[in-house]
Order: sequence, then C-alpha cells, then structure tokens
Amino acid sequence: MRQQFHELTISTRGRGLIEFTATVEKWVAENKFRDGLLTLHLKHTSASLLIQENADPAVRRDLEAFFARLVRDGDPLFIHTAEGIDDMPAHIRTALTAVNLSIPLHGGELTLGTWQGIYLWEHRRHPHTRHIALHFLGE
Repeated sequence: MRQQFHELTISTRGRGLIEFTATVEKWVAENKFRDGLLTLHLKHTSASLLIQENADPAVRRDLEAFFARLVRDGDPLFIHTAEGIDDMPAHIRTALTAVNLSIPLHGGELTLGTWQGIYLWEHRRHPHTRHIALHFLGE
C-alpha cells in the first residue's frame, strides 16, 4: 500500500469554474499510480470542488445563473459582509456544494465518465489563490 500527498495552487480570475482535470491526471501519471483512491480537499470556505460536464460551456453558464438566482449577492438577509456583498453568498454556495472529492483510480486512470471534468468553482467576484490538497492511497 502506498500513499502520497501533494498540493495544487490555482489562481482564479473571480467567480466561475476552472477545470483542472489535466493537472490531476499529470500528477497521477508522473507518480505511476495504478489502483486506489484519490481524495481532493479544497482548503477554503468560499469556493468549492465539483465533477461536472466538460463538453458544453453552457453547463457552466447555467450553473452560475442558477446559483446567482438561488443565492443573490447583497441580499439584505445576510449580516456577514466583512469582505463585500459576495462574502456570505460565497459561503452559502460552498455549503451547498462540496470541498472534498473522492475519485477511484483504476489501471492508472481516473474513473471519470466520458464528459466529466474536475472543477474548482470560485464563488467570490474577485481573483483569489486557492489551495487543493491531493491524497492518493493505493498501489
């Protein structure tokens, strides 16, 4: 049994989804991992991780539009606005999604579906630097 840790740093341009599947695949290949479980953990509370369709950009636009309607910036309901009108909405968006992903590895490949990609979803309006811990456990 083998395990290995790694940390990725991703700079965002503000709100939106950033696919980083290729970066994860490269790390897996460089380390010659074969079979096991890869866990990803985002070390932030105003962004999230998700596995989503990577073929049609309209999916990402529609996700943004839905969440903009569901959790509006500047809603007078929120009192936590220390970093601006998108502060609490970003935390709620994170609470509704996830900061952890687990992806099985088989034969050196991530077991993602045909149209699945791994995304960092930045929920803040302004650019941020985000850190993702990767942990592989297996052979």
